[in-house]
Amino acid sequence: MNTCLASAIALSTISAFAAQNAPDQPKFEVASVKRAERCDFKISIDPGSVTLNGLPLKVVMMEAFKVKMDDIEGPSWLESDCFEISAKMPEGATRDQLPAMLQALLIERFKLAARKENRPRPGFALMVDKDGPKIKESSSNFMRGRPGLLYIGRGPGYSALKGSMTMESFAHALSVELKAPVQDLTELKGKYDIDVSWLPDQSFEPARGLAAAQAAADPDSEDRLRRLPNPPTTDIFFALRDSLGLRLERRKQQVEVVVIDHIERVPTEN
Repeated sequence: MNTCLASAIALSTISAFAAQNAPDQPKFEVASVKRAERCDFKISIDPGSVTLNGLPLKVVMMEAFKVKMDDIEGPSWLESDCFEISAKMPEGATRDQLPAMLQALLIERFKLAARKENRPRPGFALMVDKDGPKIKESSSNFMRGRPGLLYIGRGPGYSALKGSMTMESFAHALSVELKAPVQDLTELKGKYDIDVSWLPDQSFEPARGLAAAQAAADPDSEDRLRRLPNPPTTDIFFALRDSLGLRLERRKQQVEVVVIDHIERVPTEN
């Protein structure tokens, strides 16, 4: 590596160890980590505990670093080796602190060393369509009992997004579906009721991450989608305009990529 490139990387690098060593770094009180016999994608996040059963480690890292699967560079086994993680959160800890606690867990138990780099990627801007938005501000602070959860479902031949969500969170959910960064440029504040379904393009809309895992773990998800009153007939781009009064515009963006420098395949003992 030449000196200029090394310097550029160093300036854009964030070491996971630096976060772990910070005095105010939130950590789980106690945690159990072991290899799973199979990948089950079972997730339970309660106010005092977190249970992730049968998840590939890369999916756990997606939640820890808040990036998409394609924005994590590391060994191939991160997508095939699944683990069971059960952890107790400290008293008073919030859901927003979960990513930092997962980072600390990965560092301690898998000896993770990682850095972040910004790289240009093709993406989209989420904008209000020319005739204005068709969405209403939400009077609810939760969806299916969890604050800020956007339900992502898939049925026979179509996909759907539904929930009470800010536009920033909605843009993040769309980025997961499209496998590309989506920037919120709607300038819409507050939370809105989102309800949209479309015919997916499987070439760039495969199931990804914790959101997909939550849908897979829900035994009623497919039946719920079959009961949609008006099954979709259009792609995601037209569906957003028709149902929500929003549009996606293609543009290049700088994307934060997590590069794994070191990680142990076998976690330390409980």
